[in-house]
Formats: sequence, structure tokens, C-alpha cells
Amino acid sequence: MRVSCGVCGNLLDVVYDWQRLRPPDAWRHFEQKWSRRYDPLDFSGVWRFRELLPFAPDEQIVTIGEGQTLLQAADGVGKYVGLNAGRLFLQYEGMNPSGSFKDNGMSAAFTHARMTGASRAACASTGNTSASLALYSCVTRLMKALIFVGSGKISYGKLSQALDYGALTMQIAGDFDDAMARVQEVSKELGIYLVNSVNPFRLEGQKTIMYRVLEALRWQVPDWIVVPGGNLGNSSAFGKAFMELLEIGLIDRAPRLAVINAVGANTLYQLYERRGLRWNDGCPDCDTTTTYYGELDRGQLRASTIASAIEINRPVNLLKCLRALDVCQGVVREVTDQEILDAKAQVGAGGLGCEPASAASVAGAKMLRAEGVIGADERVVCILTGHQLKDPTATVAYHTTDQQMFNDVLGSRGVKRASYANRAVAVSNDLNEIIKAIQLYS
Repeated sequence: MRVSCGVCGNLLDVVYDWQRLRPPDAWRHFEQKWSRRYDPLDFSGVWRFRELLPFAPDEQIVTIGEGQTLLQAADGVGKYVGLNAGRLFLQYEGMNPSGSFKDNGMSAAFTHARMTGASRAACASTGNTSASLALYSCVTRLMKALIFVGSGKISYGKLSQALDYGALTMQIAGDFDDAMARVQEVSKELGIYLVNSVNPFRLEGQKTIMYRVLEALRWQVPDWIVVPGGNLGNSSAFGKAFMELLEIGLIDRAPRLAVINAVGANTLYQLYERRGLRWNDGCPDCDTTTTYYGELDRGQLRASTIASAIEINRPVNLLKCLRALDVCQGVVREVTDQEILDAKAQVGAGGLGCEPASAASVAGAKMLRAEGVIGADERVVCILTGHQLKDPTATVAYHTTDQQMFNDVLGSRGVKRASYANRAVAVSNDLNEIIKAIQLYS
């Protein structure tokens, strides 16, 4: 499968002729599908909106019930961020079958792979893509899964999924960027279908996260969408979604977009905010990017953050993300691992446990609110990309009483304290002592 232009080398895009396709002229068309949830396509939170990603005939669509996700008002987290009551919403993609947002795109990629007659699919992964690919492969039995991961660069929660679901997993010496380079070479050499977000059909599925956000808000556009930035597939997909909805006329404005890097994997922040790289009507200054990547190579600088899902130095969707930032008047920020884990603890205390990368969105919203970029009464949607159990080690280390575990897991990442730790209370095996402890700590 070709994913890039043979002339310029940039990634391909899926473009629709909306005049010919005649998409729905009102949101009520999608609302009516809720009464037909016995139909697998109308049940899917991706394919319920198939008129807005019309590349596949119904009989070829692959779905395992993805997209049954939740947009929840979160006043407790909103107060932490600095927003007024009723203004912060968390879009929880951890409710997907594999526990992350990746299933939205995987469903679309598997659909296209099926249309091409593929028998094998491959990906490089920091964890979530591998879990999703392995799940779709074993449930549908349509094709075999091949996964490349970097050495020591995947959480056990995610690795366990790939192994349990029967995927062939290759752990290579290197990081995600190395794994990404190798999987592209292997896929080209062996004719294997590649499902990473270099695949434009992956992004078509990820667009639907925004459709579900709008649906939950009764089709009112929020002021801000805040999303973690790793390989930049989500931010690219979201920008494309709003660009198309504006073209169709289903919305009259786009929200502003904030993409949040981790300090230890901050390529987009460095290029966009520090070096002024912009979309520039499709002609960004590629020399800026080349120069920066050269600096990374000369310094032998590798991405390093507790938020493993966004631990990426060379985001493959950089150009498409620049377009999204242009469409949505975007900003980019970087947050520390300390800020990520403190925000994660606040999200957890509100009842939606998320993996560290997810919490970068909340940490970024807090930063933007403190800067005055986001107003206290603006309506903000933070994307929580993955479930808490994707990386339980980070959660336990944050809340633990075991200082050695804290140091080993988090201290090496520059995390100095667990500001909102909920530590277990040690007590002797005695009824009276237990009662005393309950009364003391309640």
C-alpha cells in the first residue's frame, strides 16, 4: 500500500468530492441511527458517521463495536485546571475495546485493508497501536498481525495485550522512531499492509472522535479541543474533521486546538512555538524541520517521558498537524512528567482513570488557563486517549509508600513528588487498630 507521494515524499490524504457524495445536511440524520443499534454499523461509534468517511461499501466495513465512548463534564478536574463549573469536559477513549482511541482508526484501516485483499498487517508501536492491531486481527480473523516495539519502550499493560491476542511481536534494539523506520521497510519489502498513522485511512476513523464530541454537546462547537501530541495522528484527524464539516456546512466555526507535548518528546513544540514552523498554505519551511532533526541526531537525543504513548521524536503526521493548527488557530505547549502525573491523579480522583499520556491534555489545559490563553468560562474538551490500566505501574508508583519504587519508576523521569498521592495505610492485623486507623484517616 502506498502511503506517501512518489514525488515529494509527503503523506497522502483522503479527499472526498462532497458535491457528488451529498453528505447529510443536518445532524439529526446521525441521531436517528441510535434507534437502530441492532445494526452493527449504526452501533459503531465510527461507522455511525460513515457518510462522513465514505470510502468503503457497507459490506466491506470491519467493526467490533468501537467508539462506545463517553464525554463527561468534570467539575472537579475543571476546578484544578482553573475553569468555571460546567466548562470542562473529558472525552474518555479508554472505553474502546482495546482500551484506547486507536480502535477508531484501526477499524477504518482494517476496512481498507480488507478492500485491498491484505492477509497481513503490521505496525510500529509504543503500545496502544499494537494492542489495537492485535485485537482486530484475532477477533476478525481477517489478517495476521506483525508488531514492532522498541526495547524497553512499552508498558506491560499494553505489551500483555499484544501477546495475549496472539500477534507476532518483534522487539528491536532502539526506540519508536527506529521501530517505525524498520516496519515501513519490512512492509514495503514483503507487501504487508501498514496500519500506523502514516496510513491516511487510520485518520479517517480517528475523525469520528470529534463527531462524538459534537454529538454529546448537542452539536454545539466547544471553544477548545486539547489533545496529547505524539505521532500527531489525532490532532491531524481532528483538524481534517473540522475542515470538512466547515466545507459541508454542518458547523459554522472550528474550535481552537491545543496540542500538548511532553517536555521529553517536544518536537512539535520546538518547531511550532520556538522556531515558527507553520502550514503556510501547504508549503511549510521543511529546512526548519531538517535542521532540527539533524540536531537530534548529532546530540543522539532520544525521546524520554513517563507518557510512553507520546514518547516520539519524529512525528510522522507533522505536516498534517500543521494544517490542523492552521484550520483551528492552534497552539502547542510542553508539560513536564511531574505536571502530567499530577493531572493524571486529578483525573483519577474524578473517576476516569487514564494512562499518563492522556493526562497531558489536562496538564496542558491548566497551563493555558494560567497563561490566560484559555478563559475561565470557555468550554474546553480534553481528550483522554487511553485507559488507566494501560500503564498501571506509573499509577502505583505515584501513590506508593515504597520510596524505592517511586525513585525507580518516576524519579528517573525528574518527578520529585506525588502531590496528590492516595497512599495505602499500613495497619496491623488487629480489629481495634484497624478501627483506630479508619477513624484517624476518614
